[in-house]
Amino acid sequence: MINAIASQFHQLMTGRNSLIGRYERKNKTKRFLALYTCIGLVGTILALLLMASPGLTQKPQPQPQEPLLVATRVIPPFVLSNKGELSGFSIDLWHSIANQIGAESKFIEYSSVPELLSAIKNKKANLGIAAISITAEREQSFDFSLPIFAGGLQIMVRNPENNNSAFPNILQLFFSASLLQVIGIALVLIVVAAHIIWLSERHHKDGMISQSYFPGIFKACWWAAATLATQADEMPKGVIGRLIAVIWMFIGVLFVAYFTASATTSLTLQQLQGDIRSVDDLPGKVVATTAGSTAATYLREHHISILEVPKIEQAYDALQTKKADAVVFDAPVLLFYTANEGKGKVQLVGSILREESYGIILPNNSPYRKPINQALLNLKENGTYQSLYDKWFDAQKS
Repeated sequence: MINAIASQFHQLMTGRNSLIGRYERKNKTKRFLALYTCIGLVGTILALLLMASPGLTQKPQPQPQEPLLVATRVIPPFVLSNKGELSGFSIDLWHSIANQIGAESKFIEYSSVPELLSAIKNKKANLGIAAISITAEREQSFDFSLPIFAGGLQIMVRNPENNNSAFPNILQLFFSASLLQVIGIALVLIVVAAHIIWLSERHHKDGMISQSYFPGIFKACWWAAATLATQADEMPKGVIGRLIAVIWMFIGVLFVAYFTASATTSLTLQQLQGDIRSVDDLPGKVVATTAGSTAATYLREHHISILEVPKIEQAYDALQTKKADAVVFDAPVLLFYTANEGKGKVQLVGSILREESYGIILPNNSPYRKPINQALLNLKENGTYQSLYDKWFDAQKS
């Protein structure tokens, strides 16, 4: 009996231990499953956060692996070349921009604007900088930066003091507007005085003028003209005629003085300024400029004869050798030449013909336009741009 009870108790305890073991193993599996689930959820959330972070997904500004190819051309004072070393306002400005955007660059020289534009269009260069005018026509094929310089077109002529001929152009003097006006006034005065003399003298028995209108009026006009020139050889006989003659002689003295002063003034202006003083004097003249430039376009629009040359230096030579009567080009470039190599040989005349702005030229949709514009704004705000401007342009004004 006792043995039977003990056997049953042992079986009961053995079964109980088996149930507890199974329960514990089951709970342990659930705990591991819950832990792995939590780890998976946390990892998924972190991955989503990383993917959604704007700072990590933002594309960086383009940083070229190779140096930027910068097209340029020699055009003092924007670009100068000394034994292969480039300098000038545009070169210094680009170096400052390149430092701002953290880019290395390499300059490629071209001899003319059309060649430079072609290099940009055919992607032989990433951008171009020199003295490149921003125009509506170019905007259709290229992108431009913000303006880097405000300029315009101006006229340059030979210094009249260096002309070989010592005699002024007499024909041009007599056909000048001021002297034609004087001559017109003189003719009117002569006709009026002639009629007064004819009316006062025609009835005098010893009068110098016949009673008939013809040829009496011709004799009266001759007398009036000769008296005006203080060369009268005959005087009226009547009292009224002589009174008129005295008044007319005083008018003649004043007229001769006025004519002399006008002629002297015109000759002086001609010697000091030459015969080209504004764009209105260019028709009929030969004007030199560079091919493909905005100056050439402007001259064609105004139907002015053009001598187009590849380089501006050739336009200077054409002016000095009298193959051209004037040069029309960018005012800052001409100002630099007149203050340096052309000092005493040439001079600028007239005002700015057409205002223009220069910019950095890029292919359409260039990724460098925005960082370049940002760099330009920074350089203008921190004073770097003004320092470069003073370096290359203020010295010319002193």
